Amino acid sequence: MIKILIVDDSALMRRLLGGIFQSEGDFEVAFARDGVEGLAKVHEFQPDVVTLDLQMPNMDGLECLDRIMLERPSRVIMVSSRTAAGAEETFQALNLGAVDFIAKPDGPASLAIDDLKSVLVEKVRSAVKSKIRNSLRLAERVRLQSAALIAKTATPPSKVASQKEAVRPRQIGGSPTLADQVVVVGASTGGPPALDALLSPLPADFPWPIIVAQHMPAAFTAALARRLNNLCALNVREVVQAVPLESGNVYIGKGDADVIVVTRGNAVYVTSAPSLPEHRWHPSVDRLVTTTLQHIGAERIIGVLMTGMGNDGAAAMTRVHAEGGRTIAEAEETAVVWGMPGELVKAGGASTVVALDGIAGQLRDWAAR
Repeated sequence: MIKILIVDDSALMRRLLGGIFQSEGDFEVAFARDGVEGLAKVHEFQPDVVTLDLQMPNMDGLECLDRIMLERPSRVIMVSSRTAAGAEETFQALNLGAVDFIAKPDGPASLAIDDLKSVLVEKVRSAVKSKIRNSLRLAERVRLQSAALIAKTATPPSKVASQKEAVRPRQIGGSPTLADQVVVVGASTGGPPALDALLSPLPADFPWPIIVAQHMPAAFTAALARRLNNLCALNVREVVQAVPLESGNVYIGKGDADVIVVTRGNAVYVTSAPSLPEHRWHPSVDRLVTTTLQHIGAERIIGVLMTGMGNDGAAAMTRVHAEGGRTIAEAEETAVVWGMPGELVKAGGASTVVALDGIAGQLRDWAAR
């Protein structure tokens, strides 16, 4: 039996969420009405997974999560509202050590709960197999290593903003040269802190554009892009319309849609596109990589597949590898869930397998050659 603790101040949400797991037949369910009761139940019930509401009286979800990770580290899935404030709090929770999150359904919960059921159950089952870690500390270690590297090259951190303005982008397109590359990144569960660790060490003059497909609802990707933009020297933006693919930029696919590569004349663009039903998760990594192959070619692609449940991206990146491109799979020891990168390794599609805190260094090494 999987032991799950549901912490929510809403009696309706406790009943609805509890019903989902009780109907599965292999869950033992316990409940708590706020963070104070939830923290006590974590010690008493010792759950395999906790679902934790963000907005609660007495002790809110962030404070409760912080105490849980200090007193009895557990696999926690945050239950968040689909608002800008909810997105910001969710990213704080992921940095504190939450494994994943799920957005509350819009409108009456009792009417939308069926749409939530399959995703929530899959996330919880995946969380049971995930590693418990403090991702914030990993990201901080990577940023400290990056700071040391920057210091060696006499580039003070205070100049990050001016670096962003000073770097002149180079467009991918027209008459391509062998030096022109594009990096495509896929991530799901555990992805936001992993993206922090990946992007923070990269300098403002990193020569290749980076496109990211992070499985996430639409209400969260703009906040993710803003957060990453504040943490790294590269320009990070959410893709909401067609923009030229340029170096010095990171493009975050808009949630609940797909991010794809297209050509207009001699130039290559990245844009948002309505999701396709044949892809289960969005933004779809497979679709991003496939369209990049169509318009750029494998020899100019570097694929990076990081933490996440399922197999999205593995097939398309295996094709990149087979056709002469380079691919990186995050190592099992650092991935919160070694689903997506593990499938790439199993398929023989990984050029190299690298721990999270070494992926940026691998990209810098390749860029320096």
